[in-house]
This record gives sequence, structure tokens and C-alpha cells, in this order.
Amino acid sequence: MYRRSAWVASAAALIVSPVVLVEPAGAQTYPSRPIRIVVAVAPGGNLDLVGRAVAQSLTETLGRQVIVDNRPGGSGAVGGDAVARSAPDGYTLMMVAPSFLIGPRTVAKPLYDPVRDFAGVSRVAVLPQMLVVHPSIPVHSVKEFIAFAKARPGELNYATSNTGSGSHMAMELFMRQAGVKLTRIPYNGDGPALVNLVGGQVPIKFDNLSTSIPHVRSGRLRALGVTSPKRTELLPGVPAISETLPGFEASIFNGVAAPAGTPKEILDRLHAEIAKFVQSPPSRNRFAQQGVELQGSASADAFTAFLRSEYARYSKIIEEAGITAN
Repeated sequence: MYRRSAWVASAAALIVSPVVLVEPAGAQTYPSRPIRIVVAVAPGGNLDLVGRAVAQSLTETLGRQVIVDNRPGGSGAVGGDAVARSAPDGYTLMMVAPSFLIGPRTVAKPLYDPVRDFAGVSRVAVLPQMLVVHPSIPVHSVKEFIAFAKARPGELNYATSNTGSGSHMAMELFMRQAGVKLTRIPYNGDGPALVNLVGGQVPIKFDNLSTSIPHVRSGRLRALGVTSPKRTELLPGVPAISETLPGFEASIFNGVAAPAGTPKEILDRLHAEIAKFVQSPPSRNRFAQQGVELQGSASADAFTAFLRSEYARYSKIIEEAGITAN
């Protein structure tokens, strides 16, 4: 009986031991099928172009097809809601920008919570904006502009795209730090706003470098400062606004997020693969020519912390300015 019991115990151990040695499903088996990156804007814009470049790079490095799924609507709410409701398994991701954080704070009943419902994967790019004025405004520096605006509270108009856009939030932040009051003229997109800026109908705007640089170089617009912490290599002669207003920073970020609850090993795997794209010299050079600086995060956790910090910062601006989507 003793020998029989020992044999049964040994046989049971042989049966059980392979199960014990198997690791939980995670980075070793991921991905086993195509991955979808939701882009909550129409095709052709900057976020879409960065997202497609990320998708192509991940397809090559992960060995699985990564598909871009454009879901515009509701200032990003449609795409954000779809991803927030997706399974947290690493097969549905989302390209995010400041509007991803700002949109839910400007409506009464947001479809998603960017902090509660999402986890960061990695920052991908940073797009500095530039404070530009029509030559009819007799200023040549941020300091001169602040003095000029303070002498005319509420009299100067500035152009932005939709409520909560990068250009809108940059000016709200600027007005608070500079202690000036300007009057907002909203447009349905940055394109129409830029047309009227160049035409002199609205003389002031925060605009992307990629679209402003040609007009600055031709003399149709005057550049006063960039929103990045330091000067940009694309226009080294234009100072950073932070040189006049210490701490000012209002660049637009692009990044990748996943539904909350996505396993850490999958987030870390995706972060590592995106880092390869961000650090690729050909990719960096190509996007630099478009005024886009590829810039990753130290880790997936670091990007999650960044999103939470930016959400708190924008929430304060929105509350103080009383900004709503209506």
C-alpha cells in the first residue's frame, strides 16, 4: 500500500507540474492577432498621420497587423467612448492629444473619464505652437506684446479653432500668466482661422509651427515666441515664451493610451516597441521637417502620470475661465 500511494503521488506531481510552470498569458504570447489603434479625428490631420506612422512601425516590430480606425465625432468623444468600453487586452489602443483630456471637462455628461478609464502607453510626439501676430500689430517680442495688450484690455481679438483646442487653451494659459485680457474669435478649425490671421481680420493666434513657419518666413506673419520649454531648432531665432513668462509651456502632445486594466506587461511591451519608432533617425528627421518632434516617455507608468498631471492642469484652466462646449 505504501509503494502504491507513493506511485500515485508521483504520477499526480507529473500531471500537475506542467500547469504550475505555465506563466500567465501576457507579453510572451502577445500579440496573437491584429491590433487596432483608434484615431478620434478624420483622416489627414496631424494626429492621424502620427498614428499611421506608429501603426506601420508596430506592424513591423510586433509581426502583427496594426490597423488605424478613424472614429471622428463629438470632439473625440465617439472614439474615446469606444476605446474605454473595449476589452483591456492590448488589442484596442487610442491615439491621444490634449483634446482627449479637455473634451470631457467641457461637457455636462462626458462619455468617458480620461483618468479612470485609460492607462498610458507612451508619449509619441510633441508639437510646439507659436504665438504669431499680423504685421499690423506693432510689437516684436512677447514683452512688447504683453505691454501692448495691457494698455488695451479686451480690445484685441485672437483666433482659435474649436473650444478646448490647443490654440484656445494656449491663449487661456497665456492670458492668465501674462495678466492680459483678449477677446476670442472662434473658427471651425485652424485652417480658416489661419486664413483670416494672414489676411489681418484677426491679428493674433497661437498656431502650429508646421503651418505658421511658411508665413513667418515670407513676412506675412511675425513670430513672437514658441510654447516649448526651449527654443526649437526649426526657428532658433524665435525665443521660447518661457524666457519672458517662466514656466509657460503649451505644446501639443500626441501619445498612445489603452483601456484601464490592460496588463502591465503588455503596456510595457508596447512602450518598448514605440520607443524604437520614436528613436529612429529616419522617423525623427521626417517628422522634424513637419514641425513635429518625436518624443517618448520614460515608461508606460510615466505617461499615465503625465496624463493625470495634464488633466489636472487643464481642469484648473477650464474652471477658472468657465469654458464649456456650448
